[in-house]
Amino acid sequence: MPSNRKTIFANGEIYHVFNRGVEKRPTFTNRKEFIRGMETLKYYRFKEAKPRFSHFLNLDNEAQLLALDRMGSSPKHVEILAYCFMPNHFHFLLRQSADRGISRFVANFTNSYTKYFNTKYDRVGPLFQGIFKAVHIEHDEQLIHVSRYIHLNPVTSFLVEPEDIKSYEWSSFADYANGHTSDILEKNEILGFFPDSQKYIEFILDQASYTRNFEKIKHLTFEA
Repeated sequence: MPSNRKTIFANGEIYHVFNRGVEKRPTFTNRKEFIRGMETLKYYRFKEAKPRFSHFLNLDNEAQLLALDRMGSSPKHVEILAYCFMPNHFHFLLRQSADRGISRFVANFTNSYTKYFNTKYDRVGPLFQGIFKAVHIEHDEQLIHVSRYIHLNPVTSFLVEPEDIKSYEWSSFADYANGHTSDILEKNEILGFFPDSQKYIEFILDQASYTRNFEKIKHLTFEA
C-alpha cells in the first residue's frame, strides 16, 4: 500500500509515535477501555502475537499461559520505552527491533482496538486519524525531553495535578517512579541518564507548571 510517510523506520532506532481519535473524538472513555488499550499494547509488541488478541481472551487459562510463554521467548516488533494513553489519543516511545516492526505493531494495535471499540458501540469506520505520526529521536537530550513530554500529558491536559502524576494509571510514569521491574518496559535507556529514579521524577516535575502554561498559549497562538 502506498504511503506518504517521510519517516523511514530503522532497526535499533527510537521513535515517538502518536495518534488521536478521528475528528478528535474520545477513544478511551472509561476504565475498561483504558485497560483494553494497555493489554493490546502489551500483546502486540511480540512478532508471534497469535492468535488475535480477541481470540486469545477467549482461551482457557492454560491455553493463554502456553500462548504467552511461546510469545515471551519469541522476537519483538518493538521495545517500549514509554507510553501514555489519554482520553482521545496515545503516545508511544518505541525502539524498532525488527524490520517494519513499528508499522506492524501500530497497525496491529490500532486495528485490534478499533475492532473492539466498534463492536462495543456498534459503529463502523476508522477510530484513529489516518497514518500515525512518528518522530525520529536523533540524540540523547531529545530522548529524555520527549519522555518527559509523554509523561506530563495528563498534567498538561489537567487530568491530574503535578503532585498526583504517579497515580495516573494509563502511563508508564508510575513504573519509572516506583523503581519496580517492569515486564513490558525497557527503562534502562532513559534512567541511565539519571543517578536514580528519584532524579528522573524531579526532572519530570520540574517542567510541569511551564508545560501547562505553554498549552494555554499554544491554543491561543496556533488554533486561532
